[in-house]
Amino acid sequence: MSDFTHFNEEGRAKMVDVSSKPETVRTAIARSNITVNQVIYEQITRNEVKKGDVLAVAQVAGIMAAKKTAEIIPMCHPIPLTGIDIAFAWENEQENYSLSIHVTVKTKGSTGVEMEALTAAAACALTVYDMCKAVDKGMVIGKTYLVEKTGGKNGDFFRKDKI
Repeated sequence: MSDFTHFNEEGRAKMVDVSSKPETVRTAIARSNITVNQVIYEQITRNEVKKGDVLAVAQVAGIMAAKKTAEIIPMCHPIPLTGIDIAFAWENEQENYSLSIHVTVKTKGSTGVEMEALTAAAACALTVYDMCKAVDKGMVIGKTYLVEKTGGKNGDFFRKDKI
């Protein structure tokens, strides 16, 4: 079990002690997407969804999710976030429309913000689904993944393959 940092000598879960790690500026970028039909695409882009402005609500949900990550991911450290930015872009594929979600999270601390960025991206996609499910429950939430991370003792990570 010694190769796994989240387990103690008895093989039980533990939160890793990061108190001896130096504070550095850390960033993480994550992406997700949700594929919707043309009706939902048009309702979102025209701001005609009955529950309200879907992208505005998804943006707030993503920010809130990043801030609450340590409360829902058991071994995640609660850390002060210094910045969260979320951007959306539409891609059209035949009769389906894919909403790309791009999240950047920053901190200055002793542990990274990958989980916060991933949680925010997932929460954005889930919020779009929730707000539009009355129109069509056939929406598909796509891959959620880390694009890059900077800072920390393990160095930087930049995804080479396109997902």
